[in-house]
Order: sequence, then C-alpha cells, then structure tokens
Amino acid sequence: MRHYPVFLDLRGRDVVVSGAGETAAAKLRLLMKTEARIFVFGVGPVEQVGAWASEGRVVLIERPVAPGDAVGAALFYGANADAVEDARAAAIGRAEGALVNIVDNLEGSAFITPAIVDRDPVTVAIGTEGAAPVLARKIKAEIEAMLPARLGALARIGQAFRVRVEALDGKARREFWSRFYFQRGPRALEAGEDAVRDELERLLAEGVAPQLGVVGSGFVHFVGAGPGDPELLTLKARRLLHEADVVIHDRLVSPPVLELARREAAIIEVGKTAYGPSWRQSDINATIVAHARAGAVVVRLKGGDPVVFGRLDEEIEAVEAAGIGYGIVPGITAASASAAAIGQSLTRRGRNSSFRILTGHDVEGFAEQDWRDLAKPGAAAAVYMGVKAATFVRGRLLMHGAPADMPVTAVENASRPDQRIIATTLIDLPAALAGTANGAPVLILLGLAPRAAAVVARDLREAL
Repeated sequence: MRHYPVFLDLRGRDVVVSGAGETAAAKLRLLMKTEARIFVFGVGPVEQVGAWASEGRVVLIERPVAPGDAVGAALFYGANADAVEDARAAAIGRAEGALVNIVDNLEGSAFITPAIVDRDPVTVAIGTEGAAPVLARKIKAEIEAMLPARLGALARIGQAFRVRVEALDGKARREFWSRFYFQRGPRALEAGEDAVRDELERLLAEGVAPQLGVVGSGFVHFVGAGPGDPELLTLKARRLLHEADVVIHDRLVSPPVLELARREAAIIEVGKTAYGPSWRQSDINATIVAHARAGAVVVRLKGGDPVVFGRLDEEIEAVEAAGIGYGIVPGITAASASAAAIGQSLTRRGRNSSFRILTGHDVEGFAEQDWRDLAKPGAAAAVYMGVKAATFVRGRLLMHGAPADMPVTAVENASRPDQRIIATTLIDLPAALAGTANGAPVLILLGLAPRAAAVVARDLREAL
C-alpha cells in the first residue's frame, strides 16, 4: 500500500489551489464541502470560480501563486492544466510546508484525492493508487446505490442518542442501529426530524424490554421492478431489495432483479397469468398484511411501475386497514422501455400532444375508450396485456376511421436480453402477435413505428 488512507481535519485550515480554470473548478467542487478556508490563485478565472468567489465560498486572487501564498496551508493543489506552471507552483507549496497534489500527476503528488461517497458525516473514500480511476468510479456508484441518500442526516440525529443506547447489550445495540439506519429511520425522516427522534424513542423502548415480547411494527414498500433489466431499477429500489425481510413479487419480475434481494429474505411469488391460473387479489393482500404484522419489512415488488395497472390501490387499502405504514417507489413502466427500444418518443411536437395508456386485460373495458380520438392521424397509445385483445382493438379502430396501414409496434420482453420488436400495421396486428411467447410481457404501441436505427439494431441482434 503506497498511499496510506487518512481523514484530514480541515476545519479552519487553509487550502491553496493554483489555477482558476475548469481543472481547478473540478477540485473546488469537492473542497467546498469541507470547513477549510480556500484560496484560489489564477488569471482569467472561469465563470463558475468567479461565482463561487462572489458568494464568499472561496477567496479568489487573480494572479499566479507566488512565494508566501502557501505559508501555513494544510493542502496545496496544482490545478493549472499546464505542466510547467503546475511544477513551479508545486515547488512553492512544498517549500512552504504544505502537502502537495498536482492534478493528474501521480509522481509529482504527495497525496491523492480518492473517489468519495458523501453522506456527511459518513464519508467513504475509494482509492486505486491511481492505477484504475474507472474502477474507483464503478465502486463509488455501487456504494452510492447501497447507502440511503439521507444517511448523513440520520447519523447526525442518531449521534445525540448514542449515550442512551449504551444501556443495551451488544447484540441488541447492533440490532437497534441496524433497524434505525436502514429501516425505520429513513421512513421517519420523510416526516421530519422530530419524527426521527420519536422513532428512536420507540426503538429504544423495544430494545430495553425484549422480555415483554415487543415486536417492531412492520412496513410495506410498494416497489417498481421496471421492465426487467436490473440496471433500470432505481437506486432506492435496489437498496430496499437488499434490506427487505420478505419480497412478494409478480410473475413478470425478472430473475436478475430478484437476485438483488438479500439471501436471507423470504421470496414469495404471487403470480397472475392473463386468462389463466392466478393468485386471488384478496390472498395477495392477506399475505402482505400477515408478514408486515409480524414485524417484517416487506417489499411488494411489481413489474414496471406499481402505479400503472398494478392493483396498487387495493393493496394499499388493505395495508391501511391493518394500520401498517407503507411507501411507494415508482419504476420505469413498460411503455417507456418499449419506446426506448424502438427509438421513439411517446409524444412529439406536431404529431401528438397526448398519449394514452390502456389495458387489454379486460376487453369489456375497451368499450369505454374514445376510439374515434385514438383513430385520428398522429394519435399514439400503449396497450398493456393486449395480445388476447388484438383483434378487438383492430376492429374498434377500423370502425372509427383508423387507416388499415396505421403503424403498430409490439415489444416483447422490453429491455431484457430476449427482447423482440415486432413492427406491423393495424390490419396485420393479430397475425403479427401470433408468434409471441405464451406468458411473455408484450406492450403494443399504437401509431408508432420503430426508428430506422432501431430496426438495424434489432436485425443485428437477431442475426447473432
């Protein structure tokens, strides 16, 4: 280990930056998060550096750094993006006792600045000895996904409570802080800091009297699993999957997404198959409530976005009736993923200023649609679960004046490795869908055809 990792206290200390261009600005964005006094030396500062100086966040001196400027400084950065000037400036910093870093010059630096995950006061530093900055950025992204964005606020509130928690034994204390930081604390923080302190009091009461059989209140997160690609999950969805005690998921949630759940979690499939065997909604509701009542953190994982054809209201009503708290984490819905797959926008100036989302699961419900409007030139809509209803959709649109050659695109398994794009016309829609896999998710886009580049990409994938 060439570089020894330390955390340097910069409160009230001086940091000198030689340079006022874009290279310096990149360093200043991080330095301004500290409590240091920052002095910037450089001619012709970029607009951003000038703005920071006018706000009092840095002291800008519009000349090159000179002897005497770094006396007493803790750190000195050469950030001129000019090797000769950086070498001259660094010599001044070293002579005056500062630790020197020259940007993008490992050999000329006494220290390096790591990649940082900032959850102040929680800070994670990642270094690769300058050998693999790309790897450091990748690790940083993974850690960012693991740690709640408001973890720092929880840490500051929890710090004031630490003395009282010392009354718990070691195991109970670890459980206390784990539940606070990763389960109940983040939820309480959504209601404000007073709610967090109240939650700390409740957690402490549960921890000091385990012999009374106190069970912590469960919680239900309704989480969008997206269309299938695990990289399309939100950071919050990934974190909650990692923290859940129980994951209750739809049939269409992809295996790679489920792999992100922690190994100790109970995984329960509550599958529904269009026009086939399915869990009853009442049984799903009862399963969610039963696990939450037992004190579990439940993730109800729904394909796509839970607020789009996900029976969300019914499940929320069941949870509310049981007095259980809940939260909703939106996801990328199949319509967005399918539009991305064909290289199109769901709305376009001059073509359509509105976009409709329909479900073909209940054919009778189609009678309530404004088919005349949907049949107009330029109209666009997405039909979920519409394979069985394709003939009905075609008939309604043709009846209300839609042209037989209206473009229609079906996307099977949007965003997944086995994604398939089926470009067709309204008249040929039922026949085109005849070859779709039984039970696979298919999204029908009315009025939209794949962009040419998307067709080429599709053909290349199918040829491999």
